[in-house]
Amino acid sequence: MRSTIRAALITAASLPLAVAVPGLAAAAAAGEVTYAFGVDGNSVTNTITNTTSGPLTCTTSLAPAPGGVLPPVWEVTGAGQTLYDSGEVQPGSTVQTVVDVPDGPYVALASCVNADNTAMWVSDYPGIGETLALFPLEAFTVEQASPVVIVPTETPAVPAPSGGQAPNPGFGSS
Repeated sequence: MRSTIRAALITAASLPLAVAVPGLAAAAAAGEVTYAFGVDGNSVTNTITNTTSGPLTCTTSLAPAPGGVLPPVWEVTGAGQTLYDSGEVQPGSTVQTVVDVPDGPYVALASCVNADNTAMWVSDYPGIGETLALFPLEAFTVEQASPVVIVPTETPAVPAPSGGQAPNPGFGSS
């Protein structure tokens, strides 16, 4: 089986998940974490709202979405992602930004895990439930699904003709 959900969508790659004893887990709820994705030039942002009582370790990552279509979950999580931002998110709102993203379509993924590794929140994705079942902690899919985002291709502006004249298609012909 391919390496699945490289850290609940790269979080495990950035922090080792300890085996948790379910009886010691603090009560967690699905609605305690939300995500809001956006594109700003060649950066993809994710506003993470954390309403838990403590800090979380969160990762926002991107994976190619050829043709603007969500690839199967195992393709996205198995290879890991190289475009990501990860760090501690205190209660409140925090923006993670993936910078210098090459032009094209991507699926934006997000995951957060609490400090004692007993609960995880992952952006919803078709088939993600089977992958989350592999982790020894309480896992929630966040209502904000993983969207396909398009990082725009910058097209150079065509200069307007001077003097209001129409361009001459025969320019340079004899």
